[in-house]
Amino acid sequence: MKDAAEIVFPFAPPAPGEAVEVAEGVLWLRIPLESFRPDHVNAYALDDGDGWSVVDTGLDTPRTRQVWEALLAGPLAGRPVRRVLLTHHHPDHVGLAGWLQARGAELWATRTAWLATRMLTLDEQERPRAETLAYWRAGGMPEDVLAERAGRRPFNYADCVAPLPLGFRAIAQDDEIVAGGRRWRVEIGHGHAPEQATLWGIGHELVVVGDQVLPGITPNLGVYATEPEADPVGEWLVSCRRLGALAAPGQLALPGHRRPFLGLGARLAELAEHGEAGLDRLAAHLVEPQRATDCFGVLYGRAIGSGEYLLALGEAVGHLNRLVRTGRALRRRGEDGAWRWQAVACDEKATDTPRASR
Repeated sequence: MKDAAEIVFPFAPPAPGEAVEVAEGVLWLRIPLESFRPDHVNAYALDDGDGWSVVDTGLDTPRTRQVWEALLAGPLAGRPVRRVLLTHHHPDHVGLAGWLQARGAELWATRTAWLATRMLTLDEQERPRAETLAYWRAGGMPEDVLAERAGRRPFNYADCVAPLPLGFRAIAQDDEIVAGGRRWRVEIGHGHAPEQATLWGIGHELVVVGDQVLPGITPNLGVYATEPEADPVGEWLVSCRRLGALAAPGQLALPGHRRPFLGLGARLAELAEHGEAGLDRLAAHLVEPQRATDCFGVLYGRAIGSGEYLLALGEAVGHLNRLVRTGRALRRRGEDGAWRWQAVACDEKATDTPRASR
């Protein structure tokens, strides 16, 4: 495989129910997502001879199960999925893991990913919790939007993720895995999801990057009511730099969305630069106190629709938390319950390092 000084896409995407072989015994599967952006998630099937190891699964919906039945009968040639390798706990990646486990597969995942999935599938809510409403208000959600969302069923993980049976195999930093006739080393990234597993080829040039590194788009770096002081942007930037040091020419990156690509090192450098530039734009916007919802324009450069509103809010708070953590901004709560963030002068800045050791 040739070196790539820039990002190159060597393969056209497969249709639902079909596959593209990106290397011997490695199939790229594209699973449709309904009412999501992007409108698909990538899965990869690794040929283990008597069966398959599958990386990620898509949501648990009738349409996705239908696609998987076509994949199992077609490109996977009727051989069973014996193992699901999970990159992280987000529903578009883990949705059908439990369904495949019920058919005989073993689940391999980081402990955090398994625990988060197990907890969230059991946490069904008919209405948003009080802590969630308080978090939305603190971010600056308008009262009419808050009242409307308070009165209806929120997104529930259990609505699109099959229950996980008890039992899994934990994977961790520096573990070695054999799958698809190849050896892989586990490298853990943070930011988009805690303890996201990426798989780096040992003696070959394939790297499963999941949502840690995406081409053309950036992963969502959101903060939620469960951990309102989190610093996903800082953790993600640390991960970009650490993984960038591992990248080498010729590696084919297998991402969770969009297309496999050459130029992993270039993309990691580009993402880190983009992340720092976004923080600089945001700091410049905070000359006057701003709520998180007042920052959508400078962060996204477009109107935010209802379906992506909560993701946008969480990511705005994530960037604002990074500015506070590094001493570039302060926040104060207003009488309306919303935080206002404001930039501080350069000579007042303090520095802080995110939890790079995690």
